[in-house]
Amino acid sequence: MMLPPAKLLSLTFLLVAAVSAGSAFRPQVAPPAVQYRPGLDYTRFVAAAADLQRTAAAHDRGELPADSLRAAVAAARLAYKRVEFAVAYAYPAFAKTALNAAPLPRVERSGQESSVEPPRGLQVLDELAFAADEIPGPLALGLADRLLTDAAALTEAIASWRPEPAVLAEAAQEAVVRITTLGLTGFDTPGSLAGVAEAEAVARRLGEVFAAERELPGADDLSADFARAADALGGGDDFDDFDRLAFQREHADPLYRRLGELIGAVGGPNDDERRARRPLAAGLYAADFLDPLAYARLSPADTSAALRTLGERLFADPALSAAGDLSCASCHRPELAYADGEVTSLPQQPGDPRRRNAPTLLGAALSERFFYDLRAFTLEQQAEHVIFDADEFGTDYTAIVARLGSDSSYPGQFARALPRHPQPLSREGIGRALAAFVVSLEANETPFDRYARGLTDDLPADVRAGYNLFMGRAACGTCHFAPTFSGLVPPRYRENESEVLGVPADPAADSLRLDPDLGRAAGPVHHERTAHYRHAFKTTTVRNAARTAPYFHNGSYPTLVAVLDFYNRGGGEGLGLEVPNQTLAADPLGLSEEELHQLEAFLVALSSD
Repeated sequence: MMLPPAKLLSLTFLLVAAVSAGSAFRPQVAPPAVQYRPGLDYTRFVAAAADLQRTAAAHDRGELPADSLRAAVAAARLAYKRVEFAVAYAYPAFAKTALNAAPLPRVERSGQESSVEPPRGLQVLDELAFAADEIPGPLALGLADRLLTDAAALTEAIASWRPEPAVLAEAAQEAVVRITTLGLTGFDTPGSLAGVAEAEAVARRLGEVFAAERELPGADDLSADFARAADALGGGDDFDDFDRLAFQREHADPLYRRLGELIGAVGGPNDDERRARRPLAAGLYAADFLDPLAYARLSPADTSAALRTLGERLFADPALSAAGDLSCASCHRPELAYADGEVTSLPQQPGDPRRRNAPTLLGAALSERFFYDLRAFTLEQQAEHVIFDADEFGTDYTAIVARLGSDSSYPGQFARALPRHPQPLSREGIGRALAAFVVSLEANETPFDRYARGLTDDLPADVRAGYNLFMGRAACGTCHFAPTFSGLVPPRYRENESEVLGVPADPAADSLRLDPDLGRAAGPVHHERTAHYRHAFKTTTVRNAARTAPYFHNGSYPTLVAVLDFYNRGGGEGLGLEVPNQTLAADPLGLSEEELHQLEAFLVALSSD
């Protein structure tokens, strides 16, 4: 996500404290099996961090100009990129929160309470160094001090990391995903927008790594493929002009596939029941790239046609609501891409409108958390919130089970759908059936996906241009991450982001005011009730957006054109509203009418068949 420089680097959130070098680091894997040792690369990164610290100190004393500090930041980032694929795989939490954290305050949970921690690391330094002509010396020095301390704390752990062949290949796969979703989009370099050059460094280093691993199946081919990808990234195109879609089809996806072949050849992927990304998929836009069962309490045995059919019947059955007049399909209508076309969802009682717009359920299973305020953590829990909420179904499972049991056809259907379950017609059985049906509502069979997979070469030029804008200069892809085009964060896709956009209550009003819904800050997750999350809402998918108007949590924008104009103007702050913690850049994007049309064309091409 890209934020206005004035918002990013407040003195309050950039007070720098020393990190304890005694922290315990636990690698995901350890057994030695291949030649690659990340220690040397990491030592070079620590040396670059030390040089950055010395440069920042000299700059703070007035002995070096800002350009020297910028060069040191860029050098440290490139040094980190040479080893990031290993560090971020073995120690993902530390990489994300310390070494290369997004330039946003971070909410840390302690029991039922929370604290807001200042951002630190290379992304923050990139924003600080490149966003303005003048660089605050004390802030830069504090961040550089902290980076060096953090980096040094991990030196011994990285030096002892010995990846097995499958692990090395999976780490490289994550790097390929990271290049296309976080690097080339500008997410990782919010100030310098040096994502293309950094992606080249990553690809170049991975080519060198596999060139030294000649005993691995297909290592020579992988090395050559990474070298060709690096050449494509170093072809002279700048951030705005780089053809991201061509790179995805011609280099990123073939690399992902070849790495998957290596994983298969050496025994298959690591056994990780929490994995969402499938290493053996054909690429980022493959239909099976993400596993929807990773986000529900379902097992593969729970995805039978019988259970899906039962779930579809329950989805349309008003017997789930207390008054018997609402079903899931009341607000998620199949003919409207499982939205309802209303500003806010249909009322349970006349004059009692729902507070929020109903989002599409197509692709909804690919989510770590659910609802606009992220209150639910599984698909089954999402259904329970609707069932128990007095403003929605207002019922309970005891009543539902009794009601369904009185229908002569339901008990047998539950028994056939859940033959090994001791009590098929039960709270658990209902949850499983509904979740299985929602899992089946896929959103990745679209004209764009067919092109991205190489199944066709027919994609209009304005759609291709729209994708490149979305994933580049328009910065849409820094919040709506590929391939779900939602806030599901790559490369592991186990976290949902929320954003503060500053959506007005009525954009057509003569006098604009911020919509009063506090979103995540008013949700039932107690430790998230902080000022940091005021007016924050889940970043929902833009797949099928062309079929799910109106838009945003309050349904206040009637057309895609209006939504794109809102972003182009800089969100609520760009419209003149006071939005203290807006995460959307308030500076106008400066997109032309033609470019806005291209973005719209791309969004239309994300419509499922």
